[in-house]
Amino acid sequence: MTRLYAGPVDLFDGTGPKPERKRGVLIEDGRFTWVGPHARAPKEAREASALDAEGAFVSPGLFDCHVHLCFDGEADFLAEGRVSEATAAIKAARNAERHLASGITTVRDLGTMGSVAVDVGRAVEEGRVSGARVIGSGRALTITGGHGWNSFAEQVDGAEGFRSGVRRQVKAGARSIKVVATGGVLTPGVTLDFVSLTDEELAAAVDEAHRWNLPIAAHAHGEEGIVRAARAGVDSIEHGSVASAATMRVLAEHGTFHVPTFAAHAGIVGHPDEVAPYVLEKGRQIFEAAKTAFRNAVKAGVRHAVGTDAGTPFNRHGRTPDEIVRMIETGLSPAKALLAATSNAAALCRVDDRLGTIEPGKLADLVVYREDPLQDVTAFTRPALVIKEGVLAVDGG
Repeated sequence: MTRLYAGPVDLFDGTGPKPERKRGVLIEDGRFTWVGPHARAPKEAREASALDAEGAFVSPGLFDCHVHLCFDGEADFLAEGRVSEATAAIKAARNAERHLASGITTVRDLGTMGSVAVDVGRAVEEGRVSGARVIGSGRALTITGGHGWNSFAEQVDGAEGFRSGVRRQVKAGARSIKVVATGGVLTPGVTLDFVSLTDEELAAAVDEAHRWNLPIAAHAHGEEGIVRAARAGVDSIEHGSVASAATMRVLAEHGTFHVPTFAAHAGIVGHPDEVAPYVLEKGRQIFEAAKTAFRNAVKAGVRHAVGTDAGTPFNRHGRTPDEIVRMIETGLSPAKALLAATSNAAALCRVDDRLGTIEPGKLADLVVYREDPLQDVTAFTRPALVIKEGVLAVDGG
């Protein structure tokens, strides 16, 4: 039996709003088996290997709920989508490793080439490559000519088309589903507020995903598309860039998560001379609006989960901690931002039975910080140790 012990530490276990002081955490064979006051640690803790964590801040392993592992964040997103699936797989494996190095032990991929992200996730699970755990969605589902048709999405039409599209992703191994409910920044010829899906198409996709007990995410920038998707029962709105207080109250009423992806907007507007003109124009349209929408969501009591849209232009993998900082700077408390990266994210991805909190019986994913990130939010960018399923994956000193 392999045992690890961390204590005494300041423990943010993902179940409450603040850390508990002088706690201890025992890990045995990849799972948490005891959590409690360090002074009352069981004898097994004294027999375990001690983690270099005394006096440190410890949290559950973090999530990024919106990534595209096949894409590296180059200026021309569409060109990246034209590489071979073999090349895409190499990139995806490397990017999963980058996430792990930053404290992200689980990512949700929301659009891939073929089944690449699903296959890389399987390779990580089987121990053939090292990296963050991958909850893959396979191909996103978009209408003919809709956003993403030329990069990460499969084109389907009609209620039965979306139902069968969900089934194809499930057959390929998907553990979540994504639909494209509005236009997007990176697809030419489709405006941001274009409403892509009919109510019947949304209903069919949501029903089919939930029949398989899978979460379903909706890409949505424009207000009407956001409202329609939330009322249809999607689990999360991705981006949600243009949303009034009334719209965000709809999300709150339906229990819909919001994944704002500030990093995607920042990457585009921060490189005006390197992205395509149509990309820059649309990125600028939502850059400030997205901040207002986020504040509306916070006021409405919408649940948030962290996601970066990593892989879009100048939005590199492994920078999720910067997104947590952006969420805090835009109005979310540090504790709620950390919950958005841990227990909230696990609930959204429907893996909260085994991940997202530090509790006995759950998989032993945790991150050790030398400084308290709830007091100095930049500490999120400096993980000292990353443990995934009881194994020291990263030692940053």
